[in-house]
Amino acid sequence: MVTSFVYDAVRTPFGRFGGALADVRPDDLAALAVSGVLAKAPSLDPALISDVVWGNANGAGEDNRNVGRMAVLLAGLPTSVPATTVNRLCGSSLDAAIIGSRAVETGDADIVLTGGVESMTRAPWVLPKPSRAYPAGHVTAVSTTLGWRLVNDRMPKEWTVSLGEANEQLAERFPIPRERQDEFAARSHNLADDAWNSGFYDELVVPVVVDGEVRLARDEGIRPGSTPQKLAGLKPAFRPDGVITAGNASPLNDGASAVLIGSEDAASHIGHAPLARIAGRGVAALEPQMFGFAPVEAAERALSRAGISWSDVSAVELNEAFAVQSLACVDAWKIDPAIVNTKGGAIAIGHPLGASGGRILGTLAARLRESGERWGVAAVCIGVGQALAVVLENVA
Repeated sequence: MVTSFVYDAVRTPFGRFGGALADVRPDDLAALAVSGVLAKAPSLDPALISDVVWGNANGAGEDNRNVGRMAVLLAGLPTSVPATTVNRLCGSSLDAAIIGSRAVETGDADIVLTGGVESMTRAPWVLPKPSRAYPAGHVTAVSTTLGWRLVNDRMPKEWTVSLGEANEQLAERFPIPRERQDEFAARSHNLADDAWNSGFYDELVVPVVVDGEVRLARDEGIRPGSTPQKLAGLKPAFRPDGVITAGNASPLNDGASAVLIGSEDAASHIGHAPLARIAGRGVAALEPQMFGFAPVEAAERALSRAGISWSDVSAVELNEAFAVQSLACVDAWKIDPAIVNTKGGAIAIGHPLGASGGRILGTLAARLRESGERWGVAAVCIGVGQALAVVLENVA
């Protein structure tokens, strides 16, 4: 089989819910990411892109009608470039990269553009369609921003608890105290701020420019100088006596990411050598309410398929949906926490659902390039009890 490689990756800055990107449509954000990653390969003829695989978790509003294809058209690519949109909730853009890499490895494609987008601000409210016209009773509009909605009554109640309640249960199961979670969250903010100040994100992030105006050039939610003591003052968000707060969980965000994947031979068209080899992939599932712990098995499977172990790994990008689930995974892997999310994580940077997988994959490739170390793992937990992981080998 052909080997697949990451050639380039970019993302937009991630905006806060209702923040600087609130009036930017998700299909426009997606088009910006597409244009941004192709700008890093100016010698590539876009007509040579075999396929575009795009992630999106909601698809209920302006991101409907296959937002991947909308991004291709809005970015001005040839109409001959096809595209599909995939939905694996928080893992959608990492799933897109996995699908793209498989297409390359089987010989079905030579160059695949992958990525994802989410505007959680602009996710609409929806009304359930009645089985008969003109219902006499009230109808409730349901938010599509995050989590369960329009739940099937046949689903067991323990499966459909809120994401926050699910992670409160994780904190009880392991157990992981509030103090550790706040320390982890403060670290995320300060590392993200350090990474921006050092210029790490300069080549990974393209500003969002609308009608000549820069709407956002840096992640909007980072809080420099965060401390566990400051975070300790926040009230629990899901239980009166709980441990999860707005400070140690990822926020709601808007943003997009893109990753260019190709074969070894694709280098002649792209115009430069690849950054990293996609060496292993893993998917896992468990009880829906335990979704935060699912990356443990997904990463183990990806490592096995890459033929390496945790002792070989120097860099980990784990999407920080919640501090508690991140710590549970790190503890289970028995790895040094110092190698995890050294450029900040989703608690600080943000978690626009469909874009986060592309963000962690691109960040991982850049970390390996910066350090010169060989092996890294990107992993993401996914609502309804799933997770994905990818192993990268540095070839830069």
